[in-house]
Amino acid sequence: MSHGDPIPVLHAEGLTKRYGRREALSGVDLHVPSGRVVGLVGPNGAGKSTLLNLACGLLEPTSGSLRVLGSRPGANAARLARVGFVAQNTPVYPSFSVADHLRMGARLNPSWDGDLAERRIAQVGLKPEQKAGRLSGGQRAQLALTVAAAKRPELLIFDEPAAALDPLARQGFMANLMEFVTELGAGAVLSSHLLGDIEQVCDHLVVLCGARVQVAGEVRDLLAGHHRLAVPGGELGRLPAGVEVVRTEPRGTIVRTDLPASRLPFPAEPVTLEELVLGYMSRADGAQAVGATR
Repeated sequence: MSHGDPIPVLHAEGLTKRYGRREALSGVDLHVPSGRVVGLVGPNGAGKSTLLNLACGLLEPTSGSLRVLGSRPGANAARLARVGFVAQNTPVYPSFSVADHLRMGARLNPSWDGDLAERRIAQVGLKPEQKAGRLSGGQRAQLALTVAAAKRPELLIFDEPAAALDPLARQGFMANLMEFVTELGAGAVLSSHLLGDIEQVCDHLVVLCGARVQVAGEVRDLLAGHHRLAVPGGELGRLPAGVEVVRTEPRGTIVRTDLPASRLPFPAEPVTLEELVLGYMSRADGAQAVGATR
């Protein structure tokens, strides 16, 4: 990376995290450019929460390295303040009022933006005196999002933040998330297994499966570089060099290639983001099953 390049949001080299004998992440290499809204997708147990907890400085790697905004995560208070984290189930303190949460945020964060916090609380219809334990799931999510954003971080990290919300509350949460990203000029990493959310807001995709990154890149480039080919039985061998088979399914063979569709020897169709993600997840799942059998 040259000196003129913006500092990447995330840069991992050989990142490994073990819990006892189980590897949650195994030799992960990842480079996410600045200013992106990143969708982190994969099945349960793929290592998504582990990666996000490492990025927030809540965990230490077993080996390898991870840099967030150019430095080691959570190394000191100033670096912690650069990252806003909304954990799974959007945790808030049930006995605290909405106003208590804002006061605590102001006390803990030197760059706290009280005007932003109060404006957003009013905008989503929360009253300062309401106890957090009495809020609906959608309201709790909005409160947690406001507290994370009012730190004015450079990076917002969300771990399945909207998974438990009903569709309407989720839609409101995702819209506000994007408003914060725009207002703060911040990058964001959003872990979700709801591909509709990812499609709606993310411009960069990371598919994590079997403790490894299966594919990563700009959503636009990934969609342009994948096709579904109508390959007759037994003719996969006719594919030219530089065409990687991701998955063969009844509707066709999903491939990755830099070649334009016109240069492929079989009829080609575009793939959806969901088909792309499921292709890589199925391939990783199959590889794990083969490994376990061996």
